[in-house]
Amino acid sequence: MTPTSLAPPSDPVILAIETSCDETAAAVIGRDGLVASSVLCSQHDVHGRYGGVVPELAARRHIETVDTIAAEALRKAGMVWTDIQAVAVTNGPGLAGALMVGVSFGKSLAYALRVPLIAVNHLEGHIASAWVDQPDFPTPCVVLIVSGGHTHLYLVRPDGALQLLGKTLDDAAGEAFDKAAKILGLGFPGGPAIDRLARTGRVDVVKFPRPYLKPGSLDFSFSGLKTALLYDWQDRSQPARQETVADVAAGYQEAIVDVLVEKAFRAVRRHHVIALAVVGGVSANSRLRARFTARAAEAGIRLALPSPALCTDNAVMIAAAGRRAYSQGRLAAWDLEASAGLSLPADADASSPNFRSTGTRGA
Repeated sequence: MTPTSLAPPSDPVILAIETSCDETAAAVIGRDGLVASSVLCSQHDVHGRYGGVVPELAARRHIETVDTIAAEALRKAGMVWTDIQAVAVTNGPGLAGALMVGVSFGKSLAYALRVPLIAVNHLEGHIASAWVDQPDFPTPCVVLIVSGGHTHLYLVRPDGALQLLGKTLDDAAGEAFDKAAKILGLGFPGGPAIDRLARTGRVDVVKFPRPYLKPGSLDFSFSGLKTALLYDWQDRSQPARQETVADVAAGYQEAIVDVLVEKAFRAVRRHHVIALAVVGGVSANSRLRARFTARAAEAGIRLALPSPALCTDNAVMIAAAGRRAYSQGRLAAWDLEASAGLSLPADADASSPNFRSTGTRGA
């Protein structure tokens, strides 16, 4: 049975919950589509000592914090529980235990409040983030998702349908950054650490391969690049490592960004579109943002780069995708389950969520 309220509003107040990995997040959007609040609790203090996310520990922290984070989102929005008219929750892909916490909380809350429940694919949320700051961003367009576990290229058609153009065959860009940071001893999370260090290095001192794969391919593969870094680092003496670590980081980062930029604009040219969005956690990387901005200006392509607060696994993007799903009548049933390997259907509707932001996001 699909949950519905007695009189479903056409444009509801939505509370969104995101617990797909190591951030517990909640956000509220009002009936006017504006972001009323956004709260995020990172788990870097939990996982930093292990050099990566530990799934069991992530789930436990979500259990400890999800109700507090949701309540804080309501408080910041100036609302109470009974003001909520729909609940949106990420049900995949992600860590099974982490997703289960959010889905269970979201279902329980929606049932208790007698309001609709909306299931949101995490990747659909990232795609929707492109329209939060730019509600008039056009379709058709190409969207590059670059996050911790995903490097995907999609074509978004005028009717909102998605066509998968390319994806990672092994390590995603975010994983490549995290593994590089571990090799270089930079700690966790790896992406921001590499980004900070690379700013003081030179991109042309240490040469790394560019894994473009076969001619014309829009797929990605970064495992070989990671191996090249490992061998290069092992061949360096300790003094050499200390002297060159910034240059190594800069060269490695440049190799990843080169591939992402080239393949994204290859897709733009191939499909004759004039708009490109780059979303996901890695899109917060300063070098990536600079390179994409320069290339888009040179090519006359409209670019959507969500603000850094919208790049991470936040709940605003889940609210944006949830609002779109609600308007289309895509509601979840009470037997909704978490799905760690959930895919994004080729015919999923990911067009502009008609979603406006007040510009005041984050906790």
